Amino acid sequence: MKQETLLQYIGGRSCAILGLGVSHLPLARQLTELGISLTVHDKKSPEELGDAALSLAEAGVAFVTGDGYLNAIEGEVIFRSPGIRPDLGGIPAAIQAGAELTSEIELFLRLTEAETFAVTGSDGKTTSTTLTGKFLEAEAKRRGFGNVLVGGNIGAPLLDRLEQTDRTSRAVMELSSFQLMTLSDAPHHVAITNISPNHLDWHHGMEEYIKAKTHIVGTRTQRIVTNADNPETVALAKGWIGQTEERPPLILFSSTKHSYKEIYADGSALGDCAVYEKDGFICFDNGSCAIPLLEISHIRVPGRHNVENFMTAIALTFGCVDPSVYTTVADEFTGVEHRLELVLTRNGVDYFNSSIDSSPTRTAAALSALHGRGIVAICGGYDKKIPFAPLADALCRSVRAVVLTGATAEKIKDAILACPAYREGNPQIKECPDFEEAVRCASSLAKIGECVLLSPACASFDAFKNFAERGERFRSIVNTL
Repeated sequence: MKQETLLQYIGGRSCAILGLGVSHLPLARQLTELGISLTVHDKKSPEELGDAALSLAEAGVAFVTGDGYLNAIEGEVIFRSPGIRPDLGGIPAAIQAGAELTSEIELFLRLTEAETFAVTGSDGKTTSTTLTGKFLEAEAKRRGFGNVLVGGNIGAPLLDRLEQTDRTSRAVMELSSFQLMTLSDAPHHVAITNISPNHLDWHHGMEEYIKAKTHIVGTRTQRIVTNADNPETVALAKGWIGQTEERPPLILFSSTKHSYKEIYADGSALGDCAVYEKDGFICFDNGSCAIPLLEISHIRVPGRHNVENFMTAIALTFGCVDPSVYTTVADEFTGVEHRLELVLTRNGVDYFNSSIDSSPTRTAAALSALHGRGIVAICGGYDKKIPFAPLADALCRSVRAVVLTGATAEKIKDAILACPAYREGNPQIKECPDFEEAVRCASSLAKIGECVLLSPACASFDAFKNFAERGERFRSIVNTL
């Protein structure tokens, strides 16, 4: 991080960090090295947090820990971890008293000189963000301009890499609704992939969840990309189209509509564009001319949802890269870890790790990508208080057997049994509270030519630190079957 930039921004104010997670450790070290007064608020003690926290304590950082760690917050600049709601404990009182509430990602957006690209949404944001980064990296290599950083909700913290950016750099970030709750410094190029019920254990209903997603758009935004096939994003797009004040161009993408007129049937504004599939190509259309950019046969990752991920990233980067990079990246891109990742084939059965699928719509997309295969699915995990009826319908129509595990196993089973598409024994339902037992059970059910798919449709926090740990555990078990 550029220390002089950070020091100038803080301006001698005291700081508080709420939640000493991965993104806040580098920030805490920097603030400490600059001699800025810092208090860390975390439920865990420094001893429980580990050596890095103990080193901070030895350097003079104050810690407030235990159940009441958020009761009283006195810092003048407060850095909130994404998982901590901004209305908890003493946060509102601190803001009312004049404190500034910010975050690691918002401070990066405020201080960086880089051109910024951001993706949010309920599904597809990790792959879309990764593809956006790869398109820009390929262009940087082709033209020799500055660094391309990828981070936010994936990868390493961006603020810790601020010193690597200048006006020739590009920064790409995945942003969750948690991060967006209080965002005020919006990125330059933004995309909302889709919106469906998610994280309703944290958000106070869908209205708040959707509102958080829209915070990705702000006064600095130069283009808005969103989905013409998703009801929630269509509603947002209609609102943007109907705005009379000046706004950035809108780019709508669709995998079901095949022309500009079809996508903008209800009207568009000057500068609005469309991305769609026609004659086997992903095309960009400004309303008067359609440009074929990528032949879909070059996309190596399966599923209609991955075509949509390419559309998102193409719409986000069009005009910023040479069109040739789309084919270059597509020819090499085989997906992100834990998303329909083929672990191995054993005894004629393919084992797919799609641990990143933490919502019913993600699991439905994974099942669609494997359409025509005999599927034994493993589902269940942490309860985010979202409805499982859509998941049940997808399972009843797509899998031969499902193994349920984790905290939501009983809820998913009830949804399957209540589903109009369910027929007794179709799908076959097994319950295994233990994750390893569930994987072994799925393996025993699979027949030659079929596949075992880990696609939980739930978060991992009931049994794992995150989806990556869950996916790695799946890999480990499969490799020892």
